[in-house]
Amino acid sequence: MAGIYIHIPFCKQACHYCNFYFSTSLRNKDKFVEALLKEIELTKDYLAGEQLDTIYFGGGTPSLLEKEEIIKIVDKIAVYHNLNQLQEFTLEANPDDLSPDKIKAFAELKKWGFNRFSIGVQSFFDEDLQYMNRVHKAQEALDSIKRVQDAGFENITIDLIYGTPTMNNERWQKNLDTVFQLNIPHISSYALTVEPKTFLERKIKRGESKPVDEEQAAQQFKILMDQMRKHGYRQYEISNFAKPGKYAVHNTNYWRGKKYLGLGPSAHSFNQTARRWNIANNISYIESINKAQLPFEEEILTEAQKVNEKIMTSLRTMWGLNISECGINNAALIKNKLITINPTHYSLINDVLILTDEGRMFADGIAASLFIE
Repeated sequence: MAGIYIHIPFCKQACHYCNFYFSTSLRNKDKFVEALLKEIELTKDYLAGEQLDTIYFGGGTPSLLEKEEIIKIVDKIAVYHNLNQLQEFTLEANPDDLSPDKIKAFAELKKWGFNRFSIGVQSFFDEDLQYMNRVHKAQEALDSIKRVQDAGFENITIDLIYGTPTMNNERWQKNLDTVFQLNIPHISSYALTVEPKTFLERKIKRGESKPVDEEQAAQQFKILMDQMRKHGYRQYEISNFAKPGKYAVHNTNYWRGKKYLGLGPSAHSFNQTARRWNIANNISYIESINKAQLPFEEEILTEAQKVNEKIMTSLRTMWGLNISECGINNAALIKNKLITINPTHYSLINDVLILTDEGRMFADGIAASLFIE
């Protein structure tokens, strides 16, 4: 099974923390969609005929597309890929785009297999949203979720961000309480990260914004894990929590090393042998595709890189890392001081290394200590 990710590189305005590729100008949207249709044809053999089980519209802001544009894209995919066993078709959306008319239009996409909304809420408090420079207001977030539910969509995920200077632990708890009250089955939650070359980084350097309080972010991560467990969610990946049976198929496939094709500017692809990524520029992308040239760079993975990626991604999940599959043994764990120095960071069961709550705080470091050369 394999997946297709479509990057829609447009937003109404720039969130201060975001380092994904996008443009706030929509003047090239029509040209982009036409180029995307051509890229689907040019990449028709990338997955080598493997059955598709997921389609994911990400971005950017895919909810800026019209229903007819999405239908065009999916119809083109269906020309070259078998969609008969499609399990999950996700559309990322911002709350301010999910008007009653837009939701009604998107609901018509169910016949094309659309069955999952991913809503970029980030917080249910206006002060937090203003700090992040989000377009929507807190009430719009609440209204959009209720509209989507009323339209018959049960498979919903929302994004939440913790660790902002505007959010104390009490407010973070209230955000989580709202999730539970709305009975949202899946949550993706991330600590605010100050990425290079973002507006947030510049504001902090100029002293116009408080820096991220790492200790507070760690406290809120612990609150998140505790509360999700208490309310019946499984932390099936470090930043993802779901009720049983509601795990995100598309993202789970990423962590389990399955193939995926990325379409659109800056989109990444993986075929288990190499990674490649498209140019992150709308104009250059459109011009190249119109010449029937795929604008990507590629890296052929060494055996060591393949193993290290498996270590990194597997450790992030509740299924853990089968150390024997990676050529790692207990002696290597002892050598890397994971057993004798950090016994509370992991659980070793039948040669599967699974991080504990504390271990999840240091997942990248633990993974790096196991990398092979």
